[in-house]
Amino acid sequence: MQRRDFFKKLGTAAAITAVIPAMSFAGDAKPKGPNAMDFDTAVKTITGGKTPKSSKKVKLKVPEIAENGAVVPVTVTVDSPMTASNYVKAIHILDGKNSNARCIDVFLTPANGKAMFSTRIKLGGTQNVTALVELSNGEFLMASQSVKVTIGGCG
Repeated sequence: MQRRDFFKKLGTAAAITAVIPAMSFAGDAKPKGPNAMDFDTAVKTITGGKTPKSSKKVKLKVPEIAENGAVVPVTVTVDSPMTASNYVKAIHILDGKNSNARCIDVFLTPANGKAMFSTRIKLGGTQNVTALVELSNGEFLMASQSVKVTIGGCG
């Protein structure tokens, strides 16, 4: 095989590899999968159709301005006794505009001792971040905050 023929075939293979995946996603605006859903659908799925209540028991800490949307810190703390009869079962972090509204689901038991969770999430742009909390009595609480995502610190 000549060197030029090798590079021609290598270039053709690279072009085909780059074009075929792009063609398969051309018609899809959002990724598909078991959790790919918008915000309202995600809330209905988690709550089973129940209406969550805004509560001061749920403290959501996110920055008002995030310079890098790929690593936005989020901390959720819930004022709960965490006893066998009264505890936080789950904390769900949702966003308003990403193609998949469900960022993370954390499940707790009374053995956790404290209803708190901290992580970093990825946001595709300026949007609301919501903490949806499920209590052991079947009640749902929530707190939301807007996060402005900038690129390199410039609006």
